[in-house]
Amino acid sequence: SLAVETDFAVYERIVAVDLLAPIALTQANLPRMAAAGGGRIVAISSVAGLVGSPLRSAYSAAKHGLVGFTKSVALETATTGITVNAICPGWVLTPLVRKQIEERAAANGTGVEREERALLAEKQPMLRFSTPEQIGAAALYLCSEGAATVTGTHLSVDGGWVAR
Repeated sequence: SLAVETDFAVYERIVAVDLLAPIALTQANLPRMAAAGGGRIVAISSVAGLVGSPLRSAYSAAKHGLVGFTKSVALETATTGITVNAICPGWVLTPLVRKQIEERAAANGTGVEREERALLAEKQPMLRFSTPEQIGAAALYLCSEGAATVTGTHLSVDGGWVAR
């Protein structure tokens, strides 16, 4: 819904799950990571944390906040051996996205495959969904020794969405 029409309770719920929960997890784990001499924090944000998303203001606000939080904590921990980054997926064919596609197909009187293509064509130039396994592979990279100096940034796994 439009930002002005979105019930404030929706903002509170989405911010609690998508922003405050990762903050709480970070606060709970940073002392142990520092005591151990390092660690990796990988937040799962979204392309909605990098670009605006109409009719999704609460989600976009929470995900933008998570990207900003990630950058701030990365600066605070830069000399501790802890890296802090965010992964920003585009469309991933999850059960929630599948449900949205099915609802679009029903509303438009079209098929699921047609609506999948239409959804991808709106934002994701590669015209293919990312998979949960690809998001996991990005997280593994950010946790690897190869990413030991990668901190305070985001990794877009979005089929070219934010390249536009």
